[in-house]
Amino acid sequence: MKKLSVLFLVLSLVLSVGSLALGQGVLKVATEAGFMPFEYVDAETGALLGFDMDLIREIGNVLGLEVQIDNIAWDGLIPALLNGNYDCLIAGITITDERKEAVDFSEPYFESVLTVVAKTGGGISSLDDLAGKMVAVQINTTGDFTASDLYDAGDVKGVSRFDTVADAMQAVIIGAADAVVIDLPVAEAYLEANPSAPLNHSEPVSDNEFYGIAVNKNNKDLLEKINGALATLKAQGIYDAIYQKWFGGM
Repeated sequence: MKKLSVLFLVLSLVLSVGSLALGQGVLKVATEAGFMPFEYVDAETGALLGFDMDLIREIGNVLGLEVQIDNIAWDGLIPALLNGNYDCLIAGITITDERKEAVDFSEPYFESVLTVVAKTGGGISSLDDLAGKMVAVQINTTGDFTASDLYDAGDVKGVSRFDTVADAMQAVIIGAADAVVIDLPVAEAYLEANPSAPLNHSEPVSDNEFYGIAVNKNNKDLLEKINGALATLKAQGIYDAIYQKWFGGM
């Protein structure tokens, strides 16, 4: 899952931010739009599309706020939130204890799991099959964390880190890596969008994990409002409609 390494040096920013971005009826949101089908850039229009994008816009509707979304570098997401540049982050961010030291998370809005993507017919279908292999990952995702743990234990040859999912997948296609460890919905979306890619994915290879919307720890009021909006969207069937739109065919 996505994402985000939490550096201890940013923790001090939580207390230093005196004003937050929320104001003038606008909810300022940051994402990293390289995680289809959760967030991606439409090649024709340049619009930000995906499950997360639809969800945060509907949250804005419930709260009566205009939603402005910026697509920024992955590693800049949490620092930008702590600096007060944004009100919240939505980017397929897995809720972890480490990340909760820096930011607050909404109630979980999506349940995911990791998978392994490798060349078709290559005989890789589990984490055990990665022994002695080179593993590609999107940097600072839970796929990266899992692969790093395998490397530290001496179970894989190495870990190649890439800024985007597409780059990690390409590394396997050209033979620079043997497999990618990535979120299952993202693997499915990539393979659906690239049917000629000589790749397939395994069954789930991890325990289920949960995505949350990240909010500055100084903004408990917004966190409460987002949780309330999520509950409203679920009660009204809007969440289910968004889910069906993006995952109903998978």
